[in-house]
Amino acid sequence: MAGSASSQPQFMSSMNNMGNSSSNEPLMEDSDVNKIVVPERTSWKNLFAYMGPGFLVSIAYIDPGNFETDLQAGADHKFELLWIILVASIAALIIQSMAANLGVVTGKHLAEHCRTEYEKVPNFILWILAEIAIVACDIPEVIGTAFALNMLFHIPVWIGVLLTGLSTLVLLALQQYGVRKLEFLIAFLVFTIAGCFLAELGYAKPVASEVLYGLFVPQLKGSGSTLVAISLLGAMVMPHNLFLHSALVLSRKVPRSVKGIKEACRFYMIESGIALVVAFLINLSIIAVSGSVCSSPNLSPDDVKSCQDLTLNRASFLLRNVLGNWSSKLFAIALLASGQSSTITGTYAGQYVMQGFLDLRLKPWLRNLLTRSLAIVPSLIVALIGGSSGAGELIIITSLAATTWIIGFLIMGINIYFLVDKLISVLVHSPLKVVGKVFCGILGFSGMLLYLAGIAYLIIRKNKEASHLLALTTPESRQMANEAGNASVYNLPRDDIVSMQLPQRTTTTDVD
Repeated sequence: MAGSASSQPQFMSSMNNMGNSSSNEPLMEDSDVNKIVVPERTSWKNLFAYMGPGFLVSIAYIDPGNFETDLQAGADHKFELLWIILVASIAALIIQSMAANLGVVTGKHLAEHCRTEYEKVPNFILWILAEIAIVACDIPEVIGTAFALNMLFHIPVWIGVLLTGLSTLVLLALQQYGVRKLEFLIAFLVFTIAGCFLAELGYAKPVASEVLYGLFVPQLKGSGSTLVAISLLGAMVMPHNLFLHSALVLSRKVPRSVKGIKEACRFYMIESGIALVVAFLINLSIIAVSGSVCSSPNLSPDDVKSCQDLTLNRASFLLRNVLGNWSSKLFAIALLASGQSSTITGTYAGQYVMQGFLDLRLKPWLRNLLTRSLAIVPSLIVALIGGSSGAGELIIITSLAATTWIIGFLIMGINIYFLVDKLISVLVHSPLKVVGKVFCGILGFSGMLLYLAGIAYLIIRKNKEASHLLALTTPESRQMANEAGNASVYNLPRDDIVSMQLPQRTTTTDVD
């Protein structure tokens, strides 16, 4: 592995030489040979070179946790909350494009920027929170895959949890054959999920006009609709995706000219849009199928009871009873594809966070094992103790997220609302005496104040240093960099990311 210095961006040519070049000439030569090389041409054919990272990122929006939230939203409110999925998908496109642009322009991913920007204590706290968020997102994926194996092959859930970890490590071993093959595998799994739920729509036959009305007319009706809407939004804005996307784009060798960087940012946004549209259609299909099935007038008393608390496990039996055995099998196949692909991307996100925040250099197999264990151990404990019902509850508990600025403030507001509502509800129904309730209330609200204080610190504090841009577009900016003595920062190799995330064969992959 490269040393810690290798996590910095680089300029292979000197800053003075760059000052003499025109804006259309490459500003950076990258010595990394294990990257997909984007041709230096202005053409829509270049879009294919950028296709891939968006599909790996889109998996987080169609993981088993989203499945369960979508199923319950459709069961409780039919199509009324589809507009939440539309709004959340648009917000996801915005923040994912920002994450991709960060990696393209600066040559460093989000976790590395955090390590550079913050002092040791805030950096360590942010790392812990990022790991908790990744594990919280990863647990539903492990449990969901175990449920799918149980539905298809009647394997006990706890054994399915172990098999999930082993199968993920096997699939991650395929990365040695190149980034393109792994991206094609993930894209294949995404379209498999989409195909399964399009077939489910054919079985369920929802009323198109009602679906469109729910999609474009905002409404929050009925008991618990606000809480379900919060769950939908929380499940659609995934924190670990920001770390993941900003690092995945570094697998491309982008022409280091102003035009090349602008083209990369534009094509990554288009590519992310395509992938997120597919994810949006999958989420829409799940809600539409669930809403159609649970609103059917021909449901048996047992099926009505299942709709009132619709977990992944119950959904399989419900679909089998109402739509037929093939519908249940399609759901299980989609769940298996979702769980397995999302555990792969979750493992990558954990690796980037560990490498970026701590500059920790471990062998790939050890990183994979550590990242998998963080999610498998708690999932295995719950599956052994609580069985299928306990595992289903764990999926519901682990869906909450936060992001940046306007969208970030919205999510943080939702977090505070959800926590206050839950804390008050627990205290009101708690068997504790008044003194105990007051003490627990003080602890709970103090924790929320600490949360708000931490956010305020990150927002108000002055920047430690400006992010270095790989493309300096004016002679003045280059001159300032030379005077500040920053040119040496860019002369360090940047092969740590490639060798860590997606090791390839020694030959360079060109995309024509």
